[in-house]
Amino acid sequence: MNKIKTEVLIPTEFSYQKEGNLAKIEVYPFEAGFGVSAAHPIRRVLIAATAGYAPVALKIEGVKHEFDSLKGMLEDVASFIINLKNIRFKIKDPEKKEITVNYTFVGPKEIRGEDLINDEVDVVTPDEYIATLNEEGELKLSIIIKKGMGFVAVENYRDELPEGYIGLDAYFSPIKKVVYNIENILIEDDPNFEKVIFEVETDGQVDPIDAFKDAVNNYLNQFSVFSKEFKLEPKKAENVELPEEYNILFEPIESLNLRSRSFNALDRAGIKYVGELVLMGKEKIANIKNLGTKSLEEIFEKLEEIGFSITKTLPLEVKKAIEEKLAKLKGEE
Repeated sequence: MNKIKTEVLIPTEFSYQKEGNLAKIEVYPFEAGFGVSAAHPIRRVLIAATAGYAPVALKIEGVKHEFDSLKGMLEDVASFIINLKNIRFKIKDPEKKEITVNYTFVGPKEIRGEDLINDEVDVVTPDEYIATLNEEGELKLSIIIKKGMGFVAVENYRDELPEGYIGLDAYFSPIKKVVYNIENILIEDDPNFEKVIFEVETDGQVDPIDAFKDAVNNYLNQFSVFSKEFKLEPKKAENVELPEEYNILFEPIESLNLRSRSFNALDRAGIKYVGELVLMGKEKIANIKNLGTKSLEEIFEKLEEIGFSITKTLPLEVKKAIEEKLAKLKGEE
């Protein structure tokens, strides 16, 4: 039977892992049904409102329109434009929202993304193929690169382009993939809470964690008009005073009087305080390198002796208070 509640639980746990341009982000606990309410809008904002860079126009000396051709270049201009639109630029000066870059290439040469890197722009797709020039080929090229969001068709800004430039549809978004999954999670013997797991992948123009942070900020800003009008303030977690029996958690692991083998394995894993073991839980402790069955049994028995069985479920606010105090202790070392 569901407990009677008077307030909605506020998520307190946030963690992420990042490898290259891919990040996995976990947030919990949400009340049942609240996970999708938070996750779906963030996904929409990530896709639609994450700023990136794109070429919006180009000018090729000797070329009058996009259906023309250039002597000595294998590709016609239309194919060249398609290849160029696959290049993902990044303006090096974050204060600039638009630049024009100029290039000159003389054949024979195969041109790839890396050939467009200079003091003003970087290219995050350096291996992307653009064109091939033969011995007679010479390509004098100017590209206008802008910062923007989402997709903008050339019809929306064609009239603003300088004379002689060929306009390009611009796909600014640096987001390659955003997906989320929602899992049930056990909180204080209630299995109906939710954990949201995001996977965010970018093309390299922006860091995936920075993109996620900006998306959350943009999403929250949409509600600022309500906060201002109704004078709303986000609820903050209250400080929890831990009872005296919790003091043992802030003692060094030496206080457990473990055998040398067990102690050394924990020490090599960077575990300094008893409370770290209590917060880790059985599964994470079992994954510590060089901890055998006997060592695990010993650790679990010691935690049982001090009143913190590995199966004991701590309230979220208590876990948070323990984490904060442990972080402070480690910061003082």
